[in-house]
Amino acid sequence: MQNQDDTNISFVDLKAQQERIRPQIESAIARVFAHGQYIMGPEVLRLEQTLADYCDVSHAITCSSGTDALLVALMALGIGPGDAVLCPDFTYTATPEAIALLGGIPIFVDVEPDSFNLDPCEIEKGLQVAKLNGLQLKGLIAVDLFGLPAAYDRFEQRAKELGLFVICDAAQSFGASANGRKVGQFGDITTTSFFPAKPLGCYGDGGAVFSNNENLAETMRSIRLHGKARTGGKYDIERIGINGRLDTLQAAILLEKLTIFEIELKQRQHIADRYSKELSPKYIPPNDPQHVRCSWAQYTLRSNTADRDLILDGLKSHGVPAAIYYPKPLHLQPAFNSFPCTSTRMTVASSLAKTVFSIPAHPYLTQKQQTKVIEKLNWLADQESL
Repeated sequence: MQNQDDTNISFVDLKAQQERIRPQIESAIARVFAHGQYIMGPEVLRLEQTLADYCDVSHAITCSSGTDALLVALMALGIGPGDAVLCPDFTYTATPEAIALLGGIPIFVDVEPDSFNLDPCEIEKGLQVAKLNGLQLKGLIAVDLFGLPAAYDRFEQRAKELGLFVICDAAQSFGASANGRKVGQFGDITTTSFFPAKPLGCYGDGGAVFSNNENLAETMRSIRLHGKARTGGKYDIERIGINGRLDTLQAAILLEKLTIFEIELKQRQHIADRYSKELSPKYIPPNDPQHVRCSWAQYTLRSNTADRDLILDGLKSHGVPAAIYYPKPLHLQPAFNSFPCTSTRMTVASSLAKTVFSIPAHPYLTQKQQTKVIEKLNWLADQESL
């Protein structure tokens, strides 16, 4: 079912998706109400098995948010005060936030200009920065920005040689794949988010961690449940943990959304293909490499620095929503400006923050709405002021 109001374009249209599967969603919620197991109910275990099967990994463990997924992963890997972890400078705050919450030290590294993801060449620079600051580098977190998997094949082996762990922050890339590997299989641990606007989103907060490592999986199960021991009773606690459980209602909703997830991913790809083909060459389209399946959490263009505000104002005046992800590199944020960086300039991240903007690309965008977005952007590109 598609939104019939072609004049009103939503940046993300959760209402249209809900209408498509409303009876199934309502039945799923009613089943939870009937059994009353609102915490760790049967839907949670069923969702975990479904997610593991979908990603072809041994273990999928749900949790209360994408941020808690990162926190659980870092705790399982033993990150504590003074431990350094590399993370990209151009991403959402949750990535370095989780490191800092544990007393760790995020070291910000620059990103690739075409993928927006962590630049593998920055790993060596990050290692040197850690040494200069007297820090023990323990690992790195790569973020699959806007749904495109990072270049794991380029840095997993180097990380292994250096004895570093790799976390794949797949908050935006669930459903993606690269070189025959699905998101969920990358790194020592993959984390994801089920925030409502994500490719697979629930009706609140939610997340999950994935791993093929049995010991890490058992540790993460324990951490998300207050550190409960694998054997023993409710009050047998073997480690410090958190209250990181996913609500049963959210699990029930996600199970129903998974039934249409592949269809939605194909529609997102169709829209991305059309944009890349028909938009003016004055805009730089996002990277869409061969042998990679992007989940297109966002379709993000780049403009000339002086043009972006004019473009956004023009789109708004014509009823086309747009958003900036992200307007400021993390190393310039007051919360993080005391942490080390691989460069004082962070050239690529700083440039992207001034030039990127995202346009509607959700799977319920009608053909007419897509045409309107394309026509307005191309019209703006033709204006002399741009």
